[in-house]
Parts: sequence; C-alpha cells; structure tokens
Amino acid sequence: MKILLVEDNNILSKNIKEYLKIKWITVEHELYGDRGYDLALKNHYDVIVLDINLPGKDWLSILRDLRTNHINAPVIMLTSRNTTDDVIEWLKAWADDYMWKPFSLEELVFRLEAIYRRTAQDKQNLIEIAWVEIDIEKRKVKKDWVDLDLSKLEFDLLKYLVQNRGKPIDRAELFEKVWWDFDEHMLSRTVDVYISYLRKKLGNDFIETKKGFGYLVN
Repeated sequence: MKILLVEDNNILSKNIKEYLKIKWITVEHELYGDRGYDLALKNHYDVIVLDINLPGKDWLSILRDLRTNHINAPVIMLTSRNTTDDVIEWLKAWADDYMWKPFSLEELVFRLEAIYRRTAQDKQNLIEIAWVEIDIEKRKVKKDWVDLDLSKLEFDLLKYLVQNRGKPIDRAELFEKVWWDFDEHMLSRTVDVYISYLRKKLGNDFIETKKGFGYLVN
C-alpha cells in the first residue's frame, strides 16, 4: 500500500512514517497543502491522509479540486475538531473517513487497511475512463459524478465496448454479442442508433469511429 500524508506537524509525520514503514506501508510526506495537492495529481496513491490545518492550499480546496480532477483515492482527514458540523462538512466534501487528534497509530493502520480492502474490491467491478465511471456489477454509469440513466441495451453495448477497450468492434459483432439476435438487414441502423444514444449521454468523443473497422473506446 502507498499513501500520501499531507501534515505540517513534522514530529507527528515522522512518527507516522516510521510506524507505517514497520507495517510495510509506503509513505510520501508533504508539509504544504499546495505541494501535497500537486503530488496527488501526479502520482497514484491508495489512500491520502490529509490534515485539516495546512499552510498553503486549504483542505477543502484540496479535496474539492482532487475530485473535480477525477482523483478518486480515498481520503482520511486528521483533525482536532470533533463537532458534528465538522464531520458533516468533511463527508459532504467527499472525504471517506476521519481521525481525531491525538490518535493511536495502530488504529490508523487498521483504518488504512480497511479502506484499502474495500476500495480494492470495488475496483474489480469499476472501470474509469476519463470523466466516466462504469460499475459493471451494479450496472451504474456516472459522468462527472452525476448518475446517467441508461437503458439495458445502452448499458450492455457500453459494457461490451469498454471490456474490449482499445479494440475496434464492427457492427456485426456488436449486434451479435449485445442483442443476441443477429440479422444482417437490421444490424447497421440498430447499432448506429444506440451508439448515437450513448454519445449524447457520454460525449461525442467517448466512442470513436474507425472507418472500415468499427467502434472503439480508448
């Protein structure tokens, strides 16, 4: 597991890093909010641990801008504030968990491992492409964090394209695999119509047309 720790208390940060190292957890640490934000944009982290009071970019701006830029790594807030209003504010801003200072380093490890297990399981059924999130098991699609209303055929068509990502699929194969009722007189218009439905909901650039080869999701 690799985490990003954004905390301006050097003593606390050092203790966290040393303890997590024993538990085989890799930690990258940054003191300043803006620098921590830049690291989160450039690198992949399994969990981000974010202090509530930071020099530079504040926690709310960091969290809001991460989600706007589709950085979906779970975030644990570290704070000495413990009112219900504070907790609601963090969760509304898409934080995943919080810990009140002072806290047990052993508890921090358990919380990190619990979040890591949960997100690892979720990722098995979750496909993220640019601004679109597709949950295969739950048959749900989001664009820019907003749920999309797809019909069964629209979802099945999208599912087949993303599961064959990077490979052009011709109309005949799409019609056969998605509709299960192959008819060469119907397939061209039917597939094209449903591709147009998906493009209206996902964006025209999400599904490419490769002339002579078929449709493609990159």
